[in-house]
Amino acid sequence: MALDRDLASDLLDRARRRGAADADLIAVDGTSFSTRVRLGAVDKLEQARERRLGLRVIIDHRTAVSSTSDFTRPSLERLVEETCARAALTAQDPHAGLPSSGEGVTVIPDLDLWDQTYGDPPAEDKIALAQAAEASALAADPRITNSEGSDFDHSLTEIMYADTNGVYGRYRSSSFSLSVVAIASRDGAMQRDYWYSTRRKFRLLDPPEVIGKIAAQRALARLGARKVATQEAPVVFDPQMAARLIGTLAGAVSGYAIYKGTSFLAGMLGKVIASPLITIVDDGTIPTGLGSKPFDGEGLPIRRTAVVEGGVLKSYLLDTYSARKLGLTSTGNAARGVGDTPSVSPTNLFLAAGSSSPQDIIASVPRGLYVTDLIGFGVNTVTGDYSQGASGLWIENGELAYPVEEITIAGNLKDIFRQIELVGNDLEFRSRVAAPTLKVASMTIAGT
Repeated sequence: MALDRDLASDLLDRARRRGAADADLIAVDGTSFSTRVRLGAVDKLEQARERRLGLRVIIDHRTAVSSTSDFTRPSLERLVEETCARAALTAQDPHAGLPSSGEGVTVIPDLDLWDQTYGDPPAEDKIALAQAAEASALAADPRITNSEGSDFDHSLTEIMYADTNGVYGRYRSSSFSLSVVAIASRDGAMQRDYWYSTRRKFRLLDPPEVIGKIAAQRALARLGARKVATQEAPVVFDPQMAARLIGTLAGAVSGYAIYKGTSFLAGMLGKVIASPLITIVDDGTIPTGLGSKPFDGEGLPIRRTAVVEGGVLKSYLLDTYSARKLGLTSTGNAARGVGDTPSVSPTNLFLAAGSSSPQDIIASVPRGLYVTDLIGFGVNTVTGDYSQGASGLWIENGELAYPVEEITIAGNLKDIFRQIELVGNDLEFRSRVAAPTLKVASMTIAGT
């Protein structure tokens, strides 16, 4: 990265001389690669380099943010002058500003976010990974007749943060992802499904043969899907869909939604909002975690936050601004684009594992739905109303009986989380939001 600590300090000093009470900057230097193959042929091949710097200044409680990809000294000095001049045009906000002096990160923990062994293999090797995943799916069964493609992506990034409180930190991170979408056909009907693996380290990716095989199995399991009658019944969410359900809480516990009064969880700290089986944690300190980082977008140390514990709402997720609005303390959840002011985002948000096996959870349902796919964004975090298109497998007498589709599951999150009566022991971190299998005692299933 061309921006060293001395230059960062000089730019921040210039901002102070131009009247800034507070200022910080974030610089990102990274490369990315992406390829997609379909039926063995390369459909997309992209490689990019990003170098950007973002500067935020606060003058008389007025904030301005600018960014540039030109790291020459004259350009950076001009950026400081123009950003400070623009601050005078914005509205005053008494809550604007950096975290208090002394709160910033002082020791950068090694969270093992960087793949030191990956190097830079030829593009042909990366393409071959995607081809292998797709070939595995197509070879899994004669009924897998087509593919929507297989993707391999990776990014290698270095991030630096500095501010006028003397906070300085930098770290490197990497990520790798391999996925495939398979199409199954039978009697003129077609179904599609996918599988993927995403990791910080290349060697930790699932083998392409495994990813392709699972994608094929999931597509095959959807063949012959039926509709079911509208009814109230138990709903079991597989881990991927359970993670989506848990993810709905991320917006509802954001400090911005809370102070604006646009969350059904406003005013609920310390109160029961879910089943006693539910403990939800946001933990940015997990080694190699996909959402892990040593400091947040304001230079605060990252931490572990119990959001819900035994069904009780223990904490919101906060950055400095939303915390000040609420009279609380930041939870280190500031996220920031290079040219943006901070906002709130989870790190690694997960539902803690329970004691029930997925098989036992399914066996506990005499008649109900096992959800493997959700469609749309039918979640209202203001009211808690929840309605999503769904497909999956119907459960009869504790066993998966047949695939179902073109249904909707509905309820209110206030009730759904209280009615979770079994939590699985199969927690696996496949993304930044993770959950094990879980069972909701009753939801509305709208079908024919």
